[in-house]
Formats: sequence, structure tokens, C-alpha cells
Amino acid sequence: MRKNYETQTSQIVQRTTQIICVICGCLLLLQLGCQEQGKLAEKPTIAPETAVVGSPQKDETALAKLDKPVPKITFEKTVYDFGQIGTGAKKRVAEFKFTNTGDGLLKITKVERCCGVVTRLEKIEYAPGESGVLKVEYQSNSKAGMDRKTVYVESNDKTNPRIALTLKVRIVSKVSYSPKRLRLFLEEKNAGCPKIVLSSLDNQPFAITKFKSTGDCITADIDSSVEATKFILEPIVDMEKLNNNLKGRINISLTHPEEKAANIFFDVLPKFTISPPMIITFNAEPQKPILRKITVLNNYGGDFEIESASSKDNTIKVLSRKKIRNGYQFEVEIMPPPPAEGKTQFADVFFVKIKGGNRLGIVCRGFYSRK
Repeated sequence: MRKNYETQTSQIVQRTTQIICVICGCLLLLQLGCQEQGKLAEKPTIAPETAVVGSPQKDETALAKLDKPVPKITFEKTVYDFGQIGTGAKKRVAEFKFTNTGDGLLKITKVERCCGVVTRLEKIEYAPGESGVLKVEYQSNSKAGMDRKTVYVESNDKTNPRIALTLKVRIVSKVSYSPKRLRLFLEEKNAGCPKIVLSSLDNQPFAITKFKSTGDCITADIDSSVEATKFILEPIVDMEKLNNNLKGRINISLTHPEEKAANIFFDVLPKFTISPPMIITFNAEPQKPILRKITVLNNYGGDFEIESASSKDNTIKVLSRKKIRNGYQFEVEIMPPPPAEGKTQFADVFFVKIKGGNRLGIVCRGFYSRK
């Protein structure tokens, strides 16, 4: 009995010892694994050679880019000053010379021009060291003063892909003329038109080839075969034609190389004036009358009679008329009509007929109230 007990006890101890050994072995292995992981975590990771900054492969690529031939456009000047030219001068040409100072093929991709100029370029590609010329034609305008034009040149030059070229010019009159404007009168002899004097400012002789006015109401005797540095013209006014052309222009054609014409504007004091020149009403309401005053005057102080006064669409009615100095004054009633569908305003014309003469008109425009 005792022997069996001892045997069983010995077996239990043996098994327990084995279990403890197994557990200790597992713990030892686990500890060794953690230590190896720590060492791996501490060890730096080496990236592939292509990703390392400053690696031989990337340096070679950068050097290849640096060594690639590049073009460079260089202009001798970017501003061209024409100085003084006449208002009617012929075309002027500016030349902008440039050179490809780089070591790559230069390509002109675009020449952006502005109004009043024309550009010319022989070709668009230039080898290293090759030069070219961009020609810019400038046409003078008829207005005196400073003028400036800009042309933009675009190329494959990465450092200067878009270069501005500037044209400068001072436009001056080469022929003076006076008066610059004529104020004419219907009841004066020859409409009170003065003589017209033209003079060359640069002592360049010229001839007058044409004298033309609006409605041919003003003429002058000229001889296109005569050249001189000064002309004095005596205009002749057709009073009947002038009465039908109260505003206009005289064009005098010249042969001066830098001044092709002289333009003189004229206006005539009309015999009668109606005022205000237009009637505008706001917040108008249908069938609610609006009162206004209209005056008709004789600008030359003479007496006259009114033959009739009425409106085109009968929305304006004369309430009274009285004689005043040099004319008449009307008090009128404007009756806004019912608005058509979608309409926000109405219009009419009031006419005054002078006995034996003019028919004057005044426009009336009304805007309905938003109510």
C-alpha cells in the first residue's frame, strides 16, 4: 500500500516538473522573440536607390536637364520712337532686331499686335546665334497728340516667354487752318461765314484738290494746280441749302505729304427754337393729366404767327397760348393713355407749325407708376 502511494507521488512530481519546464521554455522563447523585434525596430530601413535624394540616378537626370540646349531671344531694343509725324503721314515702319543668344532652337509662337499696326516676320524658327527682324508698320491717325502702341512677342524662351515691344510717336499738325469751327447765321449776308486760312507749318508747299461741304451748302473757288505754303479761301454760302443743313462739315483735301485734309465743322443758329427739346414724365397714371409749358422763340427777334399746334397721338392738348417776347408760350395737358399689356411707358410728339415756314416738333415720353 505504502509502495503504491510513493509510486503515485513520484509520478505526480515528475509530471509537474515536465509542465514547469515546458512553461519556462515557452516564456524563454517569447522573450527572445520580443528582443528580436526590438532590434529590428531599431534598425533603420534603407529605401530603394531611386527614391534617395541625391542618388546618382537622380543627379544624372538633373544634369541631363541642365545640359539640354535652351533658346534665348534677345532684342537690341524694345522701344522705338518715331518722333514727330503729321496727322496724315504715310505708314512708318519700325524694325526690332533680335538674336537667338541661347544654344537651342528658338521658335516664335505668336506675335500679338494691337489696332493700327501691321507686323511682318520672315520666319518663326531661328538657330543658335541666328538673328531676325520684326517689322512693325504704324499708320498715323488724324488726331494730334501722343500715341503709343504695344506689340507682344511670344516664344519658347522659358526665361522671357512674352516680351513687350513699344512704339512711341507724337502726332502734330503740319498744316494749320482757321477757324476750326464755323458759327453761321441765317439772316446775315453769306451767313456771316469768315474767310478760311490754311498755312504750312513746315514750309512744305501743297495744293488744295477739293472743297466739299455737307449738302453742298458751302463752296469755294479753288485751283488744284496751284501750290503754295498759304491759302486764303472765301467760302460762298447757299442760304436755301444751309437752311436744310443746320449742322455739317467742310472737308478740304490737301496734297501735303503729311497732312491730307482739313476738316471744319459748322453749325447754324436756327430761325426758331422750341423748348424744352424733350418732355419726360415719371410716375404717370392712366387718365390723370400732367401739365407742362412749351416755348417757341424766334432766335432772330422777328415776329411770326402760329398756324397750328397738335400732337401725333392726341395725348397732348393745348390749354392756353400767350404771346411773349420773340415768341409764344403754350400750356399743355398730357393725358397718359391706358397702358397696353406689358407696356411701362408711352410716347407722343407735339408739333407746332409756323405760318409760312417751319414745323417744329417736341417728343414727349412718359413712364407709368409702378403701382
